[in-house]
Amino acid sequence: MTRRSPLLRPTRRNFMSGIAGVAGVAAGLTFLPRGTMADEEKKLSFYNWDTYIGETTLDDFNKATGIEAKMDLYADNAELFAKLKEGNPGYDVIVPTNDYVERMLKAEILETLDHSMIPNMSNLETAFQDANFDPGRAHTVPYMWGTIGIGYRGKKVEGVPASWKWLYDSDKYAGKIALLGDALTVIGHAAKYLGHSLNTKDPAQIKQAEELIIAQKKHIKVFANDNGQDLLLSGEVNLTQEWNGDILQVMEEDDDIGYVVPTEGGVLWQDCMCIPKGAPHPKNAHAFMNFILDADVGAAIADFIQYATPNRAAKGKMEDSYTKNPAIFPTEETLAKCEPALYLGEEATRLYDEAWTRIKAA
Repeated sequence: MTRRSPLLRPTRRNFMSGIAGVAGVAAGLTFLPRGTMADEEKKLSFYNWDTYIGETTLDDFNKATGIEAKMDLYADNAELFAKLKEGNPGYDVIVPTNDYVERMLKAEILETLDHSMIPNMSNLETAFQDANFDPGRAHTVPYMWGTIGIGYRGKKVEGVPASWKWLYDSDKYAGKIALLGDALTVIGHAAKYLGHSLNTKDPAQIKQAEELIIAQKKHIKVFANDNGQDLLLSGEVNLTQEWNGDILQVMEEDDDIGYVVPTEGGVLWQDCMCIPKGAPHPKNAHAFMNFILDADVGAAIADFIQYATPNRAAKGKMEDSYTKNPAIFPTEETLAKCEPALYLGEEATRLYDEAWTRIKAA
């Protein structure tokens, strides 16, 4: 998931400016557990995706609690996992996607949460108060959810590119295509286009997807780790495989840009806040999670980053342009075609990594 710094996006609308402006004042005494931070220094280290926080969220948290929050950025889940697997270098809160939550739980690198310190979990939609990948939400607080689909330039393509065919199996837009830079995502969606599950563990199906991508590679401009939406905005590509919120952000800057989940379906993902083992400020981390789940704070974040919030109370404060936007909240028909990414185990992950190495070398 790739998000540009909010500081580089000054033209974004902010109809929630009243909420964002008062969040720090309103936050202070009403929804932060008291007496939880006295024995920790007032610092928090947040490890997050780029452009995945509200414009004033960290400053508001500081004003409400006196805790200084510092945010470092990672490009993808693989980078996050690799860093933490070697030992926590000092992070208090991280935001992995659901399949990597499973992987981190198996690697025993996530702390168990104290729900008594996160009373704002009651603001969550019922569907997000539990999770198959983390029963009872023992280790996770849902942050945002969404899809992966195709961002496109309406004037440069013929109609709506509602199939993965145009990215994976055609020369129609040769040299103007970007795919994501993640092995599981790119290979998984190739498998989905071929009629398989995007979570396939079948070596033959993984190989078939690999061969499809290698054959298409001459038509692909780039495997974009952190800038597919920016390439689309600049006109360097006309089609890009991207996280929905990233495309929604640039749609606000260019009316010619659109987003679609292909008819074959795609990934349905959920990002979660977690506390990694060895976090130096676990009480501050709980306070931060609780702050994020406040209705006003959550609404300001969702408005700014344009991803689907699992926070019922926050969603209730949003306008129809957000709550009824199918690129943010897909129809039931679209959701039925999508699949959650699963942790496939070390053997299958190795097959994907080896296929990815051959794809990049081809």
